[in-house]
Amino acid sequence: MPLALLLLGLMVARCGLGAEAPVPRVAPNYTAASIVNSADNLSGVLAPNTIGTIYGTNLAYGTASLTPADVQGGVLPIVLGDSETQVFFGNYAADLYYVSPTQINFLVPPMMLPGPVSFRVVIDGLEGKAIQLTLGAAAPGLFAMLVKDVTYAIATLVDGSLLTPSPPSSEAKPGVIVVLYATGLGATTPPAIYGQLPTAAAPLAPGANLEVLLNGVAVESSAIGYAGVAPDNAGLYQINLTLPKSTASNPEIRLRMHGVSSIPGVHLPVSP
Repeated sequence: MPLALLLLGLMVARCGLGAEAPVPRVAPNYTAASIVNSADNLSGVLAPNTIGTIYGTNLAYGTASLTPADVQGGVLPIVLGDSETQVFFGNYAADLYYVSPTQINFLVPPMMLPGPVSFRVVIDGLEGKAIQLTLGAAAPGLFAMLVKDVTYAIATLVDGSLLTPSPPSSEAKPGVIVVLYATGLGATTPPAIYGQLPTAAAPLAPGANLEVLLNGVAVESSAIGYAGVAPDNAGLYQINLTLPKSTASNPEIRLRMHGVSSIPGVHLPVSP
């Protein structure tokens, strides 16, 4: 899907492609700080069913990205290309989106429970250092893009038009519905299935208490028409939001769940 490819491209663009291949038979090298939420590159903020990224060295022998051919019968891969790289949370292998010598994009297994878990990368039988992580119930992160030194949330109108802050412009207007894209929003009903690509909508589980803040003020919960799985995209969530009539130009937008907020400084292209 075009949106999925855009998000993957943004995640991949953060690393320096073209890095030298690792020395054969050298264990993966990384730190706790280099394990981040893929949406906002923030370390220490992961939850079940969150798209994450790890940066390091000797992470893979080559470079490979997830393709439709890798998803056989709706089953997501735990190995990509010829790298023989795997990412483990405890004893569960994470599904993979992208591998390279210096970066891996993965999906935290959705059936994990909040709390401590051991993380490690294994390549060709060589194990990297076991890192102790703490998964939260939610780790909200908005996918975003940088335009003229300003960070804008990746969002669309209901017809799929990408919102942009400059010509050719597709800025939103107050009162319209916009679709936001995030990861780390936690449990859904029905729950995500380990290793399976979701094919249908699934709203956030009761008690999620998702808030959308515009310029620091939470919008009415009734303005959130849907928040849950983005079908056909594992680990990706969408939020259908009706913008209040009072929405200002290019407001800062944040998500908040279970006391955890997405990063500040992300704006939504709006032109009153």
